[in-house]
Amino acid sequence: MAVKVLVVDDSGFFRRRVSEILSADPDIQVVGTATNGREAIDQALALKPDVITMDYEMPMMDGITAVRNIMQRCPTPVLMFSSLTHEGARVTLDALDAGAVDYLPKNFEDISRNPDKVKAMLCEKVHTIARSNRRYSTFSPAAPSPSSHGTASSSAPAQSGFGTARSTAPSPSARPAAPAAPAASGGAPKRKPYRLVAIGTSTGGPVALQRVLTQLPANFPAPIVLIQHMPAAFTKAFAERLDKLCRITVKEAEDGDVLRPGLALLAPGGKQMMVDPRGTVRILPGDERLNYKPCVDITFGSAAKSFNDKVLAVVLTGMGADGREGARLLKQSGSQVWAQDEASCVIYGMPMAVVKANLADAVYGLDEIGRHLTEACV
Repeated sequence: MAVKVLVVDDSGFFRRRVSEILSADPDIQVVGTATNGREAIDQALALKPDVITMDYEMPMMDGITAVRNIMQRCPTPVLMFSSLTHEGARVTLDALDAGAVDYLPKNFEDISRNPDKVKAMLCEKVHTIARSNRRYSTFSPAAPSPSSHGTASSSAPAQSGFGTARSTAPSPSARPAAPAAPAASGGAPKRKPYRLVAIGTSTGGPVALQRVLTQLPANFPAPIVLIQHMPAAFTKAFAERLDKLCRITVKEAEDGDVLRPGLALLAPGGKQMMVDPRGTVRILPGDERLNYKPCVDITFGSAAKSFNDKVLAVVLTGMGADGREGARLLKQSGSQVWAQDEASCVIYGMPMAVVKANLADAVYGLDEIGRHLTEACV
């Protein structure tokens, strides 16, 4: 059955081009278009699409407000289009907070110059989020305030509401963890003086990372590195947002940064992040031969080489298998690897690759991971 798509954009040119690109895929059907947020809500209610592509800046009602309303009235996976600027990053992160599943850069020149590449990327995104397990997610405003570093109560971590499109299933926090390998019995995590916590993620990651990191206390005893598949223009804005919401400190990593407890360093988009045995971060140019920049496998691999069995790695929601080979190296060096469970993933790709390769020491639901990290690091 073809994926039904609603295309929302105030630009007639962009609506036509997106519709043409999607309609060329025999497994995608464009069932309608809308020129503003209000029309988008009406069309979503009437047409019940499987996926909505959404612009942000529109008359009558902007895309973020429309997403928020759609999630309340007819939950549907939304793919946002955004500009590759700092402001575009802020808007995109707001849209993900409101419930959008994923995003793509809105670049008219790319559509004209690289139509085949744009078509493949857009159609792949639409098919992926149409198949997504966790269709959308929204944050409550219960996160610590921007000035709350070190002052928020660790007994009341920020929580976020989850919902499932076209389903009455309970939220992930109410579900048991997905079945896992025998080692992942769901018991207490192995306590150890870890020298590093490394977390890798992709689609659904901005939401997942916020959910995990806002649960950590300001005195979290281990350094953290974060690898999120994200454009170069987005990572600084994302790090700033996390820093305002979390008790720990979060910043975009720079070459020469030193790992320290209670500090999370986010790999910059378009580059690769490695760590050395002295606890220094190295930021390297993105290799064009690699699909991901940053790449989870590269950071995990350097952590395995530098810290042997003193690493706790976590693979969260994401498409593909980035992180599996890095997890293999970590396991070979004696480190611990956790994976997010299927029930709470937006896309059960990266964690599934780790679990299927028998590399996961534990499999936890998203809302369990922050608490278990705090329990495991001594």
